Amino acid sequence: MQQPQIVSTQPRHLIGKRITTSLATNDAVALWSSFMPLLKEIRKRVGQQLYSVQVYPESIRMDKFTPETPFEKWAAVEVTETGILPEGMEELQLPGGLYAVFVHKGPASEFHKTAQYIFGTWLPQSEYQLDNRPQFEVMGEKYLGHTHPDSEEEVWVPVKHKV
Repeated sequence: MQQPQIVSTQPRHLIGKRITTSLATNDAVALWSSFMPLLKEIRKRVGQQLYSVQVYPESIRMDKFTPETPFEKWAAVEVTETGILPEGMEELQLPGGLYAVFVHKGPASEFHKTAQYIFGTWLPQSEYQLDNRPQFEVMGEKYLGHTHPDSEEEVWVPVKHKV
C-alpha cells in the first residue's frame, strides 16, 4: 500500500443521516439505502462526492476498541452552508486539521486490509498519532460501488504529531 498524503484541511459542513452502530452489527448498507433516495432534496451541495463518516466517543481509547464498540456512522454530502434540512437529515460539522489521506482500492469487503495497514503498520511507524476527530471516507468519481474490485475511495484519518 502507498504512503498517505498528509493534508491540512478547513472545516467542512455536511448534511446526512446517522445511526449508532458497531463493526459487529455493521448497518452501513441500511444507512446508505435510506440516505440515497433523499439526495435530490439536499441543496447547495459541494461536488458529487459522498462522505462516510465515523464519529467515535471522546472517552474511547483505540487500544480498547472492539468490534462491539458503539460509534456514530454518517452517510452525508458536503454543502456550502447549512440551512433548511430535509426531513430525517441532520447537519455535521467536520473540524479542520491534519489528516493522513489513504486510498482504498477494491470492494468494501476488503477494507479491513486497508485499515490493518493504516492502524497496524503505518500509524505506529509514523511521526503521527491518532487525533480525536471524525474519520471519514470520500467516495468520488473513482468510486464504482461497494462490491466493485476497481472501486477507489479516499480514507481520511485524523492525525497529530506525536508528543
